Amino acid sequence: MPKPADVSTKRLISLAPDNWVKWVTQIPDVVAGEILNSEFQWIGRESDVLIRVESLEYGKFLVLNELQLRYKSQMPRRMRAYAALAEEKYNLPTYPVLINILKTSDTVIPTQYSSNIAGLQVRQDYRVINLWEVDVNIAFEQPLPSLLPFVPILKGGEDELKIRARIALIASG
Repeated sequence: MPKPADVSTKRLISLAPDNWVKWVTQIPDVVAGEILNSEFQWIGRESDVLIRVESLEYGKFLVLNELQLRYKSQMPRRMRAYAALAEEKYNLPTYPVLINILKTSDTVIPTQYSSNIAGLQVRQDYRVINLWEVDVNIAFEQPLPSLLPFVPILKGGEDELKIRARIALIASG
């Protein structure tokens, strides 16, 4: 059973899925396809949003979006697990993205998981987006309606007058 936050995330991303996947991957020609079932029966946890996408340069692949209220130290291992399970389930390469909503400390957030046991190595890279580092103007300019609920958290989002002016501009035109 998906958690309410998971359902809300899917709804937000589904407002403009093409713009969302272009933003999280930084691949200009990527086009969103189906938002897939991201439930993995082996671990009893649902990843936030898994989207099948296609790009002329990279072909078909998955974008795994994992939104976290606050970064937790177990996220690198979890990102590895989710990416591997998505690839296994859908037989497509996976572009995993960890999106942190609230800043918890000045901890450097890793962009990869790695382990080494008896010379056998595992490595999983993933993109990290910390919403407090994202310029608020991106939500309005790209447009990314999925980011609008996060405007107060985004960099520059604390300027209430500026935000009200932007919203009024959108509403009028």
